[in-house]
Amino acid sequence: MKRIIILGATGSVGRTVLDVIAQHPDKYQVEALVAGRDVNGLVELARRFNPAFVALADTQSGSALREALSGTSIASGAGHDAVMDAAQRACDLVVAGIVGTAGLQPTFAAVRQGRTIALANKECLVSAGAAFMAGVRTYGAQILPLDSEHNALFQILEGHDRSAITQMILTASGGPFRAWSKEHIDQATPEQALAHPNWTMGPKITIDSASLMNKGLELIEAHHLFGVASDKLDVLVHPQSIVHGLVSFHDGALLAGMAAPDMRVPAAHCLSYPQRLDTGIAAPDLARLASLHFETADMERFPCLRLAMEAMRLKGVMPCVLNAANEVAVEAFLAGGYPFAGIARLVASVLEKAAAWSSDTDTIEACLEIDCESRRVARGILDREASFRAH
Repeated sequence: MKRIIILGATGSVGRTVLDVIAQHPDKYQVEALVAGRDVNGLVELARRFNPAFVALADTQSGSALREALSGTSIASGAGHDAVMDAAQRACDLVVAGIVGTAGLQPTFAAVRQGRTIALANKECLVSAGAAFMAGVRTYGAQILPLDSEHNALFQILEGHDRSAITQMILTASGGPFRAWSKEHIDQATPEQALAHPNWTMGPKITIDSASLMNKGLELIEAHHLFGVASDKLDVLVHPQSIVHGLVSFHDGALLAGMAAPDMRVPAAHCLSYPQRLDTGIAAPDLARLASLHFETADMERFPCLRLAMEAMRLKGVMPCVLNAANEVAVEAFLAGGYPFAGIARLVASVLEKAAAWSSDTDTIEACLEIDCESRRVARGILDREASFRAH
């Protein structure tokens, strides 16, 4: 039986992985579950999967978690140290599904243990890509990409010489605003932006999908995961979400990774790698689909993608700054009163200020300091904008 630790168990990725595990109780044992502050959700999963240990990031919820699990054999903890303890427990696979930079330290703690990690937290590579991958090499960890696009690319590349790659393409559904005018996109409400046509995800990643920032972050992630130069990475809009990634080689071959738009497919691949696991999900029926549509991503209507690609090209602190500023902007948009167009505007403003900053990104700690400073600058800009509007 494979022992599994899930960081971000109550989120969409964590629950998807647990759905696959539930289909194969003879193959997997859940060792530990980690959540943010969802006590009830974590308790429900703990009682269902009976892990040895569960942890909440929210310190204040520790007593409620402990009381809810009284009478069981499940140990629990709360706060940063408890999360780190969970991440470092002995296991066969760690699922890194915590959203945002909050997932960076616990995921890297698992890296230091030399674990195999099913990586769904893209901020590990966007905010601290060089330092994170250096740690992977130093400690002998293995990364299995859990995002559908990177998982498709990972499968395409098996057995192929990466020096022969001429282009690597990630596909984007285009989100809810694919056919909208720039004027309508700029005025979109949170409800409209959260109405993704193909995927069911958490609110933050859904907003990033609507702005195409998510695709930009995924390009940066691919750059570090696969060691592909930024000028060989690109995006195609593909509204059916059947083709998740494509790789072209210098002999003229173009290979595509295809699957239904269902996260259980890459989850099963990571859980069972290098074998295959039955998910009950059918492969795409190409005859029924009849046609697959592709189009170039529009950088004018979706400036977040352009900003992300520029940050990837510039390297240094820029990807980390991009991610931190975007998290602040998305939070403000979801809270209401901040325009969708303001997300790209705020990110651009913080990137401009960061051009003069030190470029030290050699350690996880240095990257976290850059992340913190970027958030401080972004919130300062938001406060000044709010004050201006008030007057």
